[in-house]
Amino acid sequence: MLRLGACLLALLTWSASAVERVVSLAPSLSEIVVELDAADLLVGVLDGGERPAALAHLPSVGRYGQLEMESLLELQPDLILLWPDSISRAQRQQLEGFGIPLLITEPHDLAHLAEQFAAIGSRLGRHEQGQALRRRFSRRLAELSARYRREPPLRVFYQIWDVPLYTIGGRQIISDALRVCGGENVFAELDLPAPQVSVEAVLQRDPEVILAGSGAQLEVWRSWPHLTAVIREQLWQVPDKGLERPSFQMLAATERLCQRLAEAR
Repeated sequence: MLRLGACLLALLTWSASAVERVVSLAPSLSEIVVELDAADLLVGVLDGGERPAALAHLPSVGRYGQLEMESLLELQPDLILLWPDSISRAQRQQLEGFGIPLLITEPHDLAHLAEQFAAIGSRLGRHEQGQALRRRFSRRLAELSARYRREPPLRVFYQIWDVPLYTIGGRQIISDALRVCGGENVFAELDLPAPQVSVEAVLQRDPEVILAGSGAQLEVWRSWPHLTAVIREQLWQVPDKGLERPSFQMLAATERLCQRLAEAR
């Protein structure tokens, strides 16, 4: 408690004219800072997978879902980049109580992600870089959408875990990547980012393509030989895990997804 009190005192006495010190509480947001050529502003990151090489030396403030509040406060940030689901609601309320400025971002589609580059770039003093990323991303996104449009769209089941069975909801940004690539998330009507579903529900929707993270997860579906995805041998591993990190690199991951879905019969 004494240590936490000392950290709070340091924050209260911090000068408003100090150089900006940024803590990122999501791997995707950390990537965006690097893509904006603003890695020098980062003083700490929340870990969740492999870091970009440019951030390997930075202090950790915990792991996804497990924020170490004291470690964060010791870094005396004047801006925190936050993805809402990266920490608990209680810890978010704590941060709000400390009065540290928060920039909260949760794009639900790729067009919104493009706007986030401009918004974050402006906040970090990288206005031109943010606008440039937004333009490049938007232009290539439009090209992919025009090239891979498909009518009717492919029915796709995107599996993110097997036991229990989890997928993506319609407001999850990967669902929009499927749409750009001529696909349709068979659980698009669900609002949760990662809803739990039943095998029976998947069978009822009869996807034409099943995407999953591993071959072992996909092999299980061969137990239902009447599934269209099984009949057509369209049980595929996710072509690029970058789909799960909404930063500029997701554009290349989406293009690889489009190329894979273009092979579907």
